Amino acid sequence: MRVSIMVGQVPAVWDVAANLATVREVLAEARAGDAVVLPEGMLSGYAEDLSPLDNLDPAELTDAIAQVAALTRALGVHLFCGSLLPENNGWTNAGLYFPPTTGPGAAGPGAAGAAGAAGPGAAGPGAAGVVEPGAAGAAEPEAAGSGCQVYRKINLAMNERGRLRPGAALPTFEVAPGDEAADGPGGTDRRFLVGMQLCREIRFPEQWQHLAAAGTDLFAYLTNAANRNEPPGVWRSHLISRAAENQRFLAAANIAHPDQHCPSMIVSPRGEVLAELPPGSPGLLRHTADLADNSRWYLDQRRHDVLPSTYHGA
Repeated sequence: MRVSIMVGQVPAVWDVAANLATVREVLAEARAGDAVVLPEGMLSGYAEDLSPLDNLDPAELTDAIAQVAALTRALGVHLFCGSLLPENNGWTNAGLYFPPTTGPGAAGPGAAGAAGAAGPGAAGPGAAGVVEPGAAGAAEPEAAGSGCQVYRKINLAMNERGRLRPGAALPTFEVAPGDEAADGPGGTDRRFLVGMQLCREIRFPEQWQHLAAAGTDLFAYLTNAANRNEPPGVWRSHLISRAAENQRFLAAANIAHPDQHCPSMIVSPRGEVLAELPPGSPGLLRHTADLADNSRWYLDQRRHDVLPSTYHGA
């Protein structure tokens, strides 16, 4: 199956209206059927200093989510982007999947990973239609509004701990591309699974391995990585390793920032860098990936008799 991937390296600021305008600009360049990947905190804004979160309007953010959902449906694109989301008594750092249809598109065979993914709750954007993968509400997302699906970052950065609430599941997201995006006859055999990871989760390979074992075909990596104290090249090496060790395609989107220390790029299951943007300035990447290049060669050689791996997701 051939899938068209577009990665956007763009700024994400503490201004929901400005971020929404940026998302619109990126999606204006997308083609029907594209899988589009944008950075962590794309809609809400994000930075190491989370104090601006005190002034973030949940209602404005909820409305922006609904507008993006409507736009992806109008354009027929699949969008993966980040946002902080209001929760009961707090906030979470989330990756959002906006499918181009209002039908269920979540929780692939990773029932172990997807069924336990919790939605933001009625007090948060759940009222505006953020639905959880694999939950009862995911079958009728339009009844809840926008129908976007949520991954909550499970391994929070130190600046996030005590301020944001961690997730407790590693869901997969089922993508059903149209004829514009993939070869082959129509039907469920043309669907593929995406697993999202956020920022520092690049340093926890066991999470990526779980997603690959659950059937993920494409890793969507959303980050907001701009730290001049990080050694150059380390995070780039991590991205190559996560793709190669799991033999999966990986699409990484970072913010455009002068101190950017992680590239925006697309990596093959062999660890080849297929496309990469220069750091520091906005840009778009496009690549058509043949998911038949994915493999379980190494995953199936794991020594579970020596080192078992057990998933305890909620």
